[in-house]
Amino acid sequence: MKNLLLILTLLLSTFMSFSQGRIDGFYKEKGDVSFVLGGGFEDSKDYFAGTDKKELSRDIYYTNLYFAYGILNDFDVSVSLPFIVSKNERSFQDISIFLKYRLYKKQFANSKLQFSIGGGFSTNVSDYNLGTLYDIGQQASIFESRALVHYKHNSGWFSTFQSGFSYKLEEVPNSFPLVFKVGRALPNWYYEAFYDYQYSFGGIDYLGTPPPQNFKEFGVNYHKVGATLYRTFTKNIGVYITYSYILKGRNVFQGPTYGLGLVYNLKTNNN
Repeated sequence: MKNLLLILTLLLSTFMSFSQGRIDGFYKEKGDVSFVLGGGFEDSKDYFAGTDKKELSRDIYYTNLYFAYGILNDFDVSVSLPFIVSKNERSFQDISIFLKYRLYKKQFANSKLQFSIGGGFSTNVSDYNLGTLYDIGQQASIFESRALVHYKHNSGWFSTFQSGFSYKLEEVPNSFPLVFKVGRALPNWYYEAFYDYQYSFGGIDYLGTPPPQNFKEFGVNYHKVGATLYRTFTKNIGVYITYSYILKGRNVFQGPTYGLGLVYNLKTNNN
């Protein structure tokens, strides 16, 4: 059931404040396919201008199309494309394409350990506006690299740690990501809690330099926590809900984000 349940960690990679890690420790079997239609709402009441909290609110609505395919049992590809509505801005944002490969796996008596690497690319697919706090992104073209350690007990409990480097073209500052997860995968249920961190190298702060500012140059940091719950209803169909909250950060809105989505799986066998 692992390939049926655990495609959730990329579901909300639609926007810098929604991400939950670019790869996970669960793999599809060769030829298996998953389609996800997700959506959600961000209800922010404060903004960190640099690291100073300001009372600035913003509402974002988003939908996300997600596709994942098992090229080999140890090699997956995924594609994600979000559509975001923020005040008067509404557009497709940045398409992401990601590959992950399982380098090593070790089976113990009651558990297993594995190491994976991943890489990908994302870029904007529309010429959305830049220059206000209601922007839906930074029009950044990003080359991503990740390394991941995943441990899973036979009872279903698991923990995952991943990190890497995000190399961003033009003026957008490069960044360092880190994600830690704990959860449990059962035959019909999956749940997890996560901590998501991003640190940008350099960049400018909102209100930190005289206007006009180049919003591409903003450095974005955050500490975020959240949880995901997933339930299968048939062999091919499942539903998830998710929640996250940014605790503090730099040049980022603070507030809860709620998500809901439908998952459809096509499997090459009945395992």
